Amino acid sequence: MQNLYPLKFHPRYYDKIWGGNKLKTALGKDFGDLPNCGESWELSGVNGNISEVSNGFLAGNNLEELIEVYMGDLVGEKVYEKFSVEFPLLIKFIDANDDLSIQVHPNDEMSKKRHQAFGKTEMWYVLQADQGAKLNCGFNQKIDKETYLKKLENKEIMDVLNFVEVNAGDVFFMPAGRVHAIGKGIMVAEIQQTSDVTYRIYDYERKDANGNERELHTELAVDAIDFTYHDSYKTDYKTEKNQRTEVVKCDYFNTGILEFDATIKKDIYELDSFVIYICVEGEYEISTPDFTEKVKMGETILVPASVHQYQLKPISPKVKVLEVHL
Repeated sequence: MQNLYPLKFHPRYYDKIWGGNKLKTALGKDFGDLPNCGESWELSGVNGNISEVSNGFLAGNNLEELIEVYMGDLVGEKVYEKFSVEFPLLIKFIDANDDLSIQVHPNDEMSKKRHQAFGKTEMWYVLQADQGAKLNCGFNQKIDKETYLKKLENKEIMDVLNFVEVNAGDVFFMPAGRVHAIGKGIMVAEIQQTSDVTYRIYDYERKDANGNERELHTELAVDAIDFTYHDSYKTDYKTEKNQRTEVVKCDYFNTGILEFDATIKKDIYELDSFVIYICVEGEYEISTPDFTEKVKMGETILVPASVHQYQLKPISPKVKVLEVHL
């Protein structure tokens, strides 16, 4: 059997009522004639939307097929024991040309009980933001369930939501249960559990082409919401050149930012996990003793757990990647 190597995948594109064209103009994505492309699923194990390899001798095979064959060599022994052939993370780029609905995701326990699925904890890295663009993350005051429902009924829910003006490079962690929404003019890289369970709370009374408002999930959502108030919801961090800076560590993923202008040598033998690199700035080359691949801004690559040693070599003067593993 031939050795595994860093894997690229064909993105899967999705038209959204709130989508735009930044995935094409800023990231060079070819999403064809979709009028409002809101999402590019870069790496997915979601049933019915499983990513397919685009490079090397494994091109044409999908992610689930690869895990069936390579098991722990691909994802890590402990990861395979826990998740079997289901890939545990979903990586997306999201372009919000309009405000996304106010929403919340259930945790593992609730999602398993209601939907036979995993919960959805996620994080956002802001790739680009128009001047003054804002996103919602949590509440702007202490609030309880009864007050929340009253505000929702009176169409005053926006009054109690926390909105933050954002800039490129900002990071927000969204544990399951936290109310949130990406605002108009923002493009993000999203890292999340493999789940597509979303409860829509409020959608600005928008109507589709047929004059219908989108479905809301008020009753499902209220039991999923964490009403805890926080003084700040943004993740503060400071990068050091050519060193990994950890920004989010939770039960579901560990994400670091790596900004480099020199060759970085990596050894992941002790990690026992695949590693994902999401390129958010510049272009670089990833190489093993017998394989080399170029990666540019807007591209994602998966390093199998059995590829213990490799290096990242900058092509552009500066490169920035999100490094994700379990």
